[in-house]
Amino acid sequence: MIIRKAELETVCGYTSKIPENTLPEIAFAGKSNVGKSSLINTLLERKSLARTSSQPGKTQTINFYNINDVMYLTDLPGYGYARITVSEKEKWGEMIENYLHTSTQLKAVFLLIDIRHQPSENDCQMYNWMVYQGFYPIIIATKADKLKPAEISDSIFVIRNVLQVDEDTIVLPFSAVTGQGKDEIWALMEELIGYEEEPEPEQVKKTRDPNKKPRWKDTGKPVAKKTAKRREKAKKKK
Repeated sequence: MIIRKAELETVCGYTSKIPENTLPEIAFAGKSNVGKSSLINTLLERKSLARTSSQPGKTQTINFYNINDVMYLTDLPGYGYARITVSEKEKWGEMIENYLHTSTQLKAVFLLIDIRHQPSENDCQMYNWMVYQGFYPIIIATKADKLKPAEISDSIFVIRNVLQVDEDTIVLPFSAVTGQGKDEIWALMEELIGYEEEPEPEQVKKTRDPNKKPRWKDTGKPVAKKTAKRREKAKKKK
């Protein structure tokens, strides 16, 4: 998809009403500091549309990004941040659950896992909870640039094994640094929302005004003597 428009359109807090969007939505979930904002910025070819932070737990709202007026990317609050209170965790869980059950346009959930580490207890709980809610998340293994190519397949095997995903569950390595996995993620999202890129309009060939005097070379008449001499000299120099 060629990104012509990408903007943060709606921000929902705990007491906010989930917007009744008419465009398809793709949601992104993941542990705090897993690289969710970096993933969104890479997909949307923006540097800081989704705010990145070294402080985990920064995203405490559900953020809806309008893409080309054809779809929404939905950024869900990060989980697993130890410094938030139990009541805050419960609020985030209720907010996410409310969204999953309220949205009529949600097509899929992408769950981000740090490829460098075995999925944590929180990751497993989130995956199982999503499945319980009726969704089978597509797994995005982030920060793939931190591993050697030979290590990536081993890490994906570990992720599959620990999460106990079905055989047909998609697990994609991704790097915001190198862009690895970007095209594959877009291909998946376009398939999920049934999107097809419109062909570029053909450029209209300019035609000469018939009322204007035709150019000399278009008349078929011989060139002027001076022009012929210049061309002859140019040929001799070659």
